[in-house]
Amino acid sequence: MENTLIWGIDLGGTKIEGAVLDANKRVLARLRLPTESQLGYEHIIDQIAQVIALLKKETGANPRRLGMGTPGTIDPPTQLLKNSNTLVLNGRPFRRDVSEALGIPVVTANDANCFTVAEARMGIVQEVAPDAKVVFGVIMGTGVGGGIVINGEVLEGGQGIAGEWGHSFLDESGGLCYCGNTGCVETIISGPALERYYESLTAQHLRLPQILERHHQQSDPAATQTFQRLIHFFGKGMANIINILDPDVIVVGGGVGNTPQLYTEGVEAIRQFVFNTRLDTIIAAPRLGDSAGVFGAALLVE
Repeated sequence: MENTLIWGIDLGGTKIEGAVLDANKRVLARLRLPTESQLGYEHIIDQIAQVIALLKKETGANPRRLGMGTPGTIDPPTQLLKNSNTLVLNGRPFRRDVSEALGIPVVTANDANCFTVAEARMGIVQEVAPDAKVVFGVIMGTGVGGGIVINGEVLEGGQGIAGEWGHSFLDESGGLCYCGNTGCVETIISGPALERYYESLTAQHLRLPQILERHHQQSDPAATQTFQRLIHFFGKGMANIINILDPDVIVVGGGVGNTPQLYTEGVEAIRQFVFNTRLDTIIAAPRLGDSAGVFGAALLVE
């Protein structure tokens, strides 16, 4: 049985989650420890090793290899981690160091790719389009990211940045992005970007759920304007993805992705901009919740 188990780690900014699945993708063990990134790079590796040790104790098994979802991605030419908002990881040979600490091979993908492969192989795609060949996964929350799965496998790309639609250009009105460019998708339809837009209209800072509630109550024209901005640019951004990649399914995750109108008014907005006479792409809400990251990590080594 030990040889059929798959092990995954989802490394987040605040937590490290580990899980062990059996051959039927049933969860045998799952637990979390804090990341504590403020204590440094080596401490993060120690915490990962501690999660694995606890999972070994719970299952009585030893991993042969490990799948791991990371913030950021491994740069193919240098094998160093880049683009992580956990800054102490950037520029370090993170995959190699974790592999050496654990004594086993480690396969990595960024968190958006892990989300996408989990929803494609274990989640909502199996319900709505089990024969789908191309799946695009969207993370719309504090930031905006994406992942691509083709025939069940993650597409990393030659530079390790495949699917990073959050830093493609959408509109100048988004302003300067932390990446150094202007008008990125993330500067327009991430949660903080929408909150900043509302604040620019009202000089009042509210969280996005409060803004959307005000829109639903039809009590705040600025809230409605913010909502309309989300729908309009969601449609434009998704149409760009469809025009380039033409996926069978797009799965929309993250906090902003919990907005129900994305699946009605948002879909209508996509239809306006897509280069086709109709919209055949399925736009779906995820099924796995916050388990998707760790499940997707485990599936990297299935």
